[in-house]
Amino acid sequence: TLWRHRTRSLLTVSGASVAIFVLCFIESIQEGLNRMVQGEDAQRRLIVFQENRFCPTSSRLPEDYSRQIAQVSGVTDVLPIQVWTNNCRASLDVVVVHGVPAAKLPESRELRLIEGQWPAFVSRTDAAVVGRQFALRRRVRLGDQLTFGSMSVHVAGIFESDSSAEEDLIYCHLLFLQLAESQTAAGLVTQLEVALDPSAEPDRVAKQIDEKLRSGLVPTTTRPKGAFQTATISDLVDLIGYAYWLGLACVGLVLSLVATTTVMSVQDRVQEHAVLQTLGVRPGRVMRLILAESTLLCFWGGALGVGLAWTILTWGNFSVGAEGVAITLRPSSAMIASGLGISVILGSLAGIIPAYQATRTNLVGSLRQS
Repeated sequence: TLWRHRTRSLLTVSGASVAIFVLCFIESIQEGLNRMVQGEDAQRRLIVFQENRFCPTSSRLPEDYSRQIAQVSGVTDVLPIQVWTNNCRASLDVVVVHGVPAAKLPESRELRLIEGQWPAFVSRTDAAVVGRQFALRRRVRLGDQLTFGSMSVHVAGIFESDSSAEEDLIYCHLLFLQLAESQTAAGLVTQLEVALDPSAEPDRVAKQIDEKLRSGLVPTTTRPKGAFQTATISDLVDLIGYAYWLGLACVGLVLSLVATTTVMSVQDRVQEHAVLQTLGVRPGRVMRLILAESTLLCFWGGALGVGLAWTILTWGNFSVGAEGVAITLRPSSAMIASGLGISVILGSLAGIIPAYQATRTNLVGSLRQS
């Protein structure tokens, strides 16, 4: 039956594939956001930022604050970070550079160099290590010279990380980035990242840090890293939430499309179903045949949509970011399982009403139709 009406079947499959593709794309954005804000690192590390500031270009903290924060009970390490970004607004190609003390980077981050060596990065003041996703997207290779704004860095290594957000970053020497922005910026940083003892309570330590620095030159706001990133890209989080409703609309579109095709198919075969039941085929089997037809249509469309989403996300290396925080879009096994599972469920649901109608028609009247 599907082959008999090839054009209709192909149009239905293509429509379902587009809807499932959009759904998978939205799901990958949601997964990227969840990976960034829900990991253990996001809960066990604190970010100290200038109070009432959001974009990295507006936050200025004394680097000496790290010495005072290290004295707070429960703090095991403090990493000063200078952040540079090409765009504080929402962007599909955000470039984020973190300047950190070079010797502390291998210890404070779980980064694995897949090209280059750490000594080459530490020994050269204008050196940088680049995340794998960023290198793939910008086609960066070991030894290249990258220029951003008024600064130029030498690529001394390319790293990978279990955190997809890390793989979109560029790390360079702290002093180099400070002086690249302004000759008077030495000693000032964008934020301070605080590592905690496993037994420390993040909220309690955050309050103690803000209380300790309240009498300093610059007031601070301290939050867990995940909460800080969520607040930083709050507008983008809201946009992702709206995109969720777009995903639901795609689900409804698939359901309506496959159901319409199945109804048309059932109406074209009223006599065939009547003949089958007259020959002794039970209504339950006729219903299963129609359900199988709608499920196959939706499954093939879903498989095509998932395949397209996987290919584009894998080769595109997309990321979306704002305020110096980037969300990496990665395909995952959960995305594949979700896309195929939703396709099967929608195909089954779309065929229920047409299948029921096919088994309730009057046999005599159906046989008389020409």
